[in-house]
Amino acid sequence: MFRKLLLALAMLAGMSSVAAAATAAVATGNVNLRAGPSTAYPVVTVVPVGARITTYGCVAGYSWCDISLGVYRGWVSANYIQVVYRGAPVVLTPVVAPRIGIVVVGYNRAYWDRYYVRYPWYHTWRYHPPVAAPRVNSFDRSVNCANGACTATRSTTGIYGGLAAHTRTCSGGECAATREVVGPRGNTTSRVRNCSRPDQSCSVTRTGPRGNTRTRLFER
Repeated sequence: MFRKLLLALAMLAGMSSVAAAATAAVATGNVNLRAGPSTAYPVVTVVPVGARITTYGCVAGYSWCDISLGVYRGWVSANYIQVVYRGAPVVLTPVVAPRIGIVVVGYNRAYWDRYYVRYPWYHTWRYHPPVAAPRVNSFDRSVNCANGACTATRSTTGIYGGLAAHTRTCSGGECAATREVVGPRGNTTSRVRNCSRPDQSCSVTRTGPRGNTRTRLFER
């Protein structure tokens, strides 16, 4: 998949020299092409994963971008746009976008009138402020109590594959909490906290991505 994306981006990069305002890109996943920079706008079509697209600009903050897919024109979240930066395919971000010439563009009724007259929902025009697409794929939370002890867990998965997990257990005036964060590239950090009500003390141990640890003790 990586090699296919890189090849497609390289081919598009050569073609995009014809129009300086357009930037070649590839869709990183199946995503709705919308009639405006928000999920509140109608769906124009679905951009399939790996599709070659052209990016014309993004709203301020680079959360949504104006693109074309063949004869279709519309907006997708920047999280699904992959471009070539320094010779490698990367997801479009507010840092990368200006460095490869992607400019900030506006959105208004004129855009709607230009591209969507033939669509059945054309007369439903309404402006919706751009909203950043969620950067979380999944979220789970649970609480279980039994025999005088309670355990709460929650986990979150990010759009780039990172994971954050938090577990806390309390019983008899003693609480232990563990939080672990795994980055998209596998780097891991953790925090372990133990508190005792009878001793009126807590200890916190943090472990960094390189394995370095630090422990602090607190007493009331």
